[in-house]
Amino acid sequence: MKPKVFIGRPVSKEVEAYIAKHCEYRIWDKKEPIPPEVLLEEAKKAEGLLVQKSAITEDFLAQASHLKVISNTAVGYDSFDLEAMEKYGVIGTHTPFVLDETVADLVFALMLSAARRIPELNNYVKQGDWNGETQAEELFGTDVHHTTLGIVGMGRIGEKIARRAVFGFNMKVMYNATTPKPQLEETYGMVYSDLDSLLEQSDFVVLIVPLTASTRKLIGAEQFKRMKSNAILINAARGAVVDEQALIEALQTGEIRGAALDVFEKEPTSPDNPLLKMDQVVVVPHIGSATAKTREAMVMKAAENLVAGVTGGVPENVVKELQGLISGQ
Repeated sequence: MKPKVFIGRPVSKEVEAYIAKHCEYRIWDKKEPIPPEVLLEEAKKAEGLLVQKSAITEDFLAQASHLKVISNTAVGYDSFDLEAMEKYGVIGTHTPFVLDETVADLVFALMLSAARRIPELNNYVKQGDWNGETQAEELFGTDVHHTTLGIVGMGRIGEKIARRAVFGFNMKVMYNATTPKPQLEETYGMVYSDLDSLLEQSDFVVLIVPLTASTRKLIGAEQFKRMKSNAILINAARGAVVDEQALIEALQTGEIRGAALDVFEKEPTSPDNPLLKMDQVVVVPHIGSATAKTREAMVMKAAENLVAGVTGGVPENVVKELQGLISGQ
C-alpha cells in the first residue's frame, strides 16, 4: 500500500505525477493559501506533508500522529517548531541549493537599482518630469564597482553574491558569519570581520542570514549609527532581521543613504508603511527565488524529499537541527 501524503499547495503536473507514482495523495489546488484548520485535518490522515511556510507547531503535531516528514518548499524554515518536531520524531526538510544563483541575481538587482536610483528615475521619466531644465546632478546615483560590500551571512547564497561582487564589479568584500571561511577567503580575497567593523567600512551591506533567535533584529538603531552616511542596506534574508522602525528613522535622518528590501517584518506590508513613501528605498514583494525555472525546481526538490521521507529512504535535505532523527537510519 502506498503511503498517504497531502500536498498543501498547487503544484505542476510533473510534480503531482512524481508524487502519485509513489504515494496516495490529496491536494490543495486553490490559489489562496490553505487555511490552517484544513491543513490540520488533512495532516491527521497523512504520513507526509508538502507545505509552503505553513506554521508547524507543537499543538499541530500532537494532533497529527501519523506524520513522518514535513517538506517545506523553501530554504527558510522558521515556520517549523524544531523542538516539537524533534519531540514527535517528525523530519523536516527544505530546498537549499536550487535557488542560490537566482537569489544572488536579485540581490545585485536590488543593489544596482538602489545605487543608480532606477525605480525613482524610471518614474521621473514616465511622469514627464525630465526636461531641458534638468541638471545632471539631480540624476546622480552612486557607483557599485570598486566599492566595499559587507555580507552578513556567508552560506551558499552569500558565496554566490561574493563571486559576483569580486569578479563582476571589482568590489572589496567583507563578511560576517558564525565561523570564518578560509577557503572562500582564499578564492575571493574576502576579509572576515566582526559585525561592527563591517558596518563601519561597507558602502553596501547585504543581509543574507536565516531568521533565528540570534538574528532577530540583528540590525537596529545602534547598527545604523555605525554605518556610513552614504551606505545602502540590502535585505534579502527575513524582514525581522532588521528593526524596521529603526530603519525608517535611519533613512529619515540621513544616517544611511538608502535601502533595498525584498522582505518586511510583516508580509504583505501595509500600504501605509513609511518605507513605501521614500524615494531612496527600493522594494519588491519577497521575490528572491521567483523565477519559473527556480520555483519549479524547488517544488520538485520538496517532492523528492517528501517521497523519500515516507517510503523508507533518507531525504536529501533534512534541516540541520533535525539531522539527529535520521542518524540512526
